This record gives sequence, structure tokens and C-alpha cells, in this order.
Amino acid sequence: MRVVLADDHELVRSGLRPFLEELADSVEIEEHGDLDGLLAGAPAADLVIMDLRMPGVEGAACLTRVTKAFAPAPVVVLSASQAVDDILAVARAGLAAYLPKTMPGPAMVAALRLVLLGERYFPASAIEAAGGSGESILLREAPPKKPNPLGLLSAREREILEHMIEGETNKAIAKSLTLQEITVKVHLRNIYRKMGAANRTQAVRIALENGWQL
Repeated sequence: MRVVLADDHELVRSGLRPFLEELADSVEIEEHGDLDGLLAGAPAADLVIMDLRMPGVEGAACLTRVTKAFAPAPVVVLSASQAVDDILAVARAGLAAYLPKTMPGPAMVAALRLVLLGERYFPASAIEAAGGSGESILLREAPPKKPNPLGLLSAREREILEHMIEGETNKAIAKSLTLQEITVKVHLRNIYRKMGAANRTQAVRIALENGWQL
């Protein structure tokens, strides 16, 4: 897997590396510190991660240039800003996700895995704000606010969900928890039902949207 990472702070780039390396067995990471460097040559990539406030990035037009340059690879913004206007601007520009820099590393990895599966990911606060203003541009239409589904899960179901978010297969979860694989499947069906998810990917997304912390 080839990941292009653009952030003007070397410390941030270094801190992200160990988490990005969890995305696949072999991950090649190319680093840049500004927009010009990011766009120079625009090498083929499987995933592009960029800061919203690095040198050269001025407005949504710059974001659109990046998405066009690296298409069809998904482009993700990683930013210290959690302002709803910034998040909506990123969504309108067609980017795949907006990840706050305050996001725990394992949760970020889970969100990036969703993106690589073709999903979009934006913070729950922005989804709620978008719903309130009539926006439908985020990953899905924002439904009326409901009780947090994580509160419906049993201790065992939360344990299995945690392993699932970390990317483990049913077989690996069963081995980790000393369970039969069929038992894991039964728990997963209950998790999907309680969370209103149709599959594994949706369950992970719903968990992250509702504040899941690893």
C-alpha cells in the first residue's frame, strides 16, 4: 500500500507513521510538508492524508486540486481544527474524511480502514450540524438524534466490538477471547441488531460516530 502524507510538522508525520503502518502488511509512506510538494508529480497512491492548515492550502479550491490530482485515491484531511465550517468545506470538496488530530491513534486507523473500503467518515458533531442546516453532503443523511447505541451493548459485545474495530477476523476474535467462532458470529448478529448496522463496516462506522474510544 502506498500512502502520501502531507503535514508541515515533522513531529506529526513521525507520530502518524506507526499507525499508518497498521493499515496493511506493507505500507510505503511518502511525506511532504506543503501543498506544492504534495502536488509535484502527484505519484500514484492508495491513500492521501493532508493537513488543512499547511503552507499553500487556501480554501476549498486547493482541496479540489488534490482530489483531482490523486484520483481515484481517497483524500483525507487530518486537522487540529474541529470547526463545523471547516469540516463541511472538506465534505463539499468531495474528500473522503475529516479526522481531528485529537482522535486516538487506534480510532484513526479504524476510520482510515473504513475510507479504504469506500466509506466516508466525518465527526458526529458535523453530521448533527449538517442535519440541522439541511445539508445532505456528508457520508449519509443525518437521521434524528437517537440514544447512543453503544449503551445497549453487553460487556462481552463491547469486547468483541473492540476487536472488530481493530480489524480482527471472526477467527482471530474467537482465539483472542477463547470462544467458539460460531459464538462470535452470534454476538456479532446481536451487535448489528442493537446498533442498527447491516454489516461489519457499518458497525465500526456507527461506533466511531458515537464516540467509541479504544
